[in-house]
Amino acid sequence: MLSLTSMECNYPRCATGICSSPCARNLNCQGVSFVGIKFSGTSQFPLVSPCPLPNLFLQRKFQPFVYQQKAPLHSSRTYRGFIHSEAGKQGWDVGRFLKTLYFFNGPPSPAKFFEFLIEKLSGPSPREEVKPMNTSGIILVTGATGGVGKRVVNLLQRKGLQVGALVRNEEKARRLLGPDVDLIIGDITKASSLIPEYFKGVRAVINTVSVIVGPKEGDTPDRAKYSQGIKFFEPEIKGDSPEMVEFIGMKNLINVIKENVGLRRVKLVFGFEDNRSSTDVTWGALDDVVMGGVSQSSFQVDPNGSESGGPTGIFRGVVSTANNGGFTSIRTRNFSAPEDLSAYDGLELRLKGDGRRYKLIVRTSRDWDTVGYTAGFDTVNDQWQSVRLPFSSLRPIFRARTVPDAPPFDPREIISLQLMFSKFEYDGKLNPTFKEGPFQLPVAAIRAYLKEPITPRFVHVSSAGVTRPDRPGLDLSKQPPAVRLNKELDFILTYKLKGEDLIRESGIPYTIVRPCALTEEPAGADLIFDQGDNITGKISREEIARICIASLESPYACDKTFEVKSVVPFSEPYTVDPENPPAEKDYNVYFQNLKDGVTGKESLEQTPVPV
Repeated sequence: MLSLTSMECNYPRCATGICSSPCARNLNCQGVSFVGIKFSGTSQFPLVSPCPLPNLFLQRKFQPFVYQQKAPLHSSRTYRGFIHSEAGKQGWDVGRFLKTLYFFNGPPSPAKFFEFLIEKLSGPSPREEVKPMNTSGIILVTGATGGVGKRVVNLLQRKGLQVGALVRNEEKARRLLGPDVDLIIGDITKASSLIPEYFKGVRAVINTVSVIVGPKEGDTPDRAKYSQGIKFFEPEIKGDSPEMVEFIGMKNLINVIKENVGLRRVKLVFGFEDNRSSTDVTWGALDDVVMGGVSQSSFQVDPNGSESGGPTGIFRGVVSTANNGGFTSIRTRNFSAPEDLSAYDGLELRLKGDGRRYKLIVRTSRDWDTVGYTAGFDTVNDQWQSVRLPFSSLRPIFRARTVPDAPPFDPREIISLQLMFSKFEYDGKLNPTFKEGPFQLPVAAIRAYLKEPITPRFVHVSSAGVTRPDRPGLDLSKQPPAVRLNKELDFILTYKLKGEDLIRESGIPYTIVRPCALTEEPAGADLIFDQGDNITGKISREEIARICIASLESPYACDKTFEVKSVVPFSEPYTVDPENPPAEKDYNVYFQNLKDGVTGKESLEQTPVPV
């Protein structure tokens, strides 16, 4: 079998084990040696020829062949190549074969070439279950040594989830969090300390970083006064300013994680925006000429071919089963750097169908001949449609056969894409929509998408009261100290609100939790969720940690901003009987009543109604 592209070659072998494909016969591969052969002024290229060398291939006379395409869907185009007829078969266009090889990063090594020619025909692959894609990822907790952050880490570990922590002090983090948490040492206020490579594998973030507020008179080493709440001491900012932590720090954090956690809007891998290509992707034809066939295809740009009248790519060609061929395809050159789409759930193609079934092949290796992770898809004739192919549906295929022991598809390492129209499916199956002749498939875009329903990828612990300092008509004497002292505390709430706005504008699916005054009490009290930034009260840090983790799993919490407090008044302590703890809450009961777009900013010019 000769298959330089891990494509569709299914040719049998003779009793000696030699491949009997037309390309192998053209090369007269009955023995093996390597010689330099010149074709029409091209540079010398090692090919297999017999030993001793009768060189029958070179003695054949090629006749020029002209194919005039007249199908209405194709522009008039003449295809020229060398075609030789013998015993009812068409000869092999060696020039196009070599052009294909050199377009895609050059030919394989002579050793691999030899291996392809003499590989014995293997039986059908056993129908073992293909290894599932590894969809696990790291949940990164920032501010992980703080009161809420360390509780979030502990709860995630108890759930068996992979946890990472962004911390400034490694020694302190190990003491508080233990040895099993992956640490990233960095400071969100210093962009240079946030090395992008360290954040690879992060799939979601729970951000509990906050500017440090402490008593003017000082605190105990374990911050006992701080833990009582701001109400019980005269506060001041300790360390970095609110602007540095809540605003600039938030900007730095979003910039370093947004490509890893994913954006609500799809990520464009190939396509056109503002009537020009928005990605640096180069496509080339990769047809059955590599195995002796005569099918031909191309990739072209139609400047007015999209559904909106703008530019679109067109995969078009003529497919033939002559010489036991039967496939055409276009493939991208290897990307200069791997495309990391691990934050997303699959690829979406926007295309105009023709009623045929095609394949998308994704490769994660730079090797020329390698496993391609493949999904077939059907199209509707003469209709623009969006086709979603989940990464979990990609099947490892090598030379039209499933590879059961192939490594799971790794969306962090995408190297190239390929679109194919073929007679073959895989494992001996045939494409039910296949027919010879001309075809064309307009493809406007290929995007990475997040599956529905979308859940939050960034959960942020902010604070109740962030919209109140500038709210007209508000009686500050009835507000918490942070609201009354916003200016004295370097505009702490003003910058918290600016940080929130950065999240809402980032495109990352988010939840913003605004707790009222935080306490060291246990979780379990009944809760009040509200929106509009009006409520006051208290809530335990343990409860907020649980709410953050529940938010990650709930589509109801996605893109919502809310305040939360317990029903227990400030003046009453809340305790739990260890022998009879309260039942765990279903936070979706609260989340499902939240509304989009309510932040409290919309009522800055209205008199609030106290709750």
